[in-house]
Amino acid sequence: MTTMTMIKKLAITMISTAAIGIASAGEFKTDFAAAQAEAAESKKSMLVIFTGSDWCPPCKALHKNIFSKEEFVKGAEKDFVIVELDYPRKKEQTDALKKQNKELAKKYKIRGYPTVLLMDAKGKVFKTADRPNSVKAYLKMLQSSLKARRFL
Repeated sequence: MTTMTMIKKLAITMISTAAIGIASAGEFKTDFAAAQAEAAESKKSMLVIFTGSDWCPPCKALHKNIFSKEEFVKGAEKDFVIVELDYPRKKEQTDALKKQNKELAKKYKIRGYPTVLLMDAKGKVFKTADRPNSVKAYLKMLQSSLKARRFL
């Protein structure tokens, strides 16, 4: 292996490691029970995203245009614990995570993806979220939903 090849591989490894670190900082909760406990302790509501991250075009667009934006995460996390329940076709998941997500999709009668539910810490739904097309509009919808909370 040439020195140049080694340097390229090292650079790729360093960049990949940095990217993983950055991605981890913005990831949402995946353990529903832990998210409920956090929401109860912090007196926040929950924003629960049911998604097919590796196959669903509207899910990918919602993530890219709204959920991945720092402005959205900072704004939403003031009042919500954000939970992402993923139903991928190719990504690996633990058996426990698959089981949890399957049970939650059944419990909340999820019929399509993406579905975003707003709920209290006990899991009682008060809104099926709209899909506004901008971060500002989404945050505004979240705030108005909190103010007009009526459980479904």
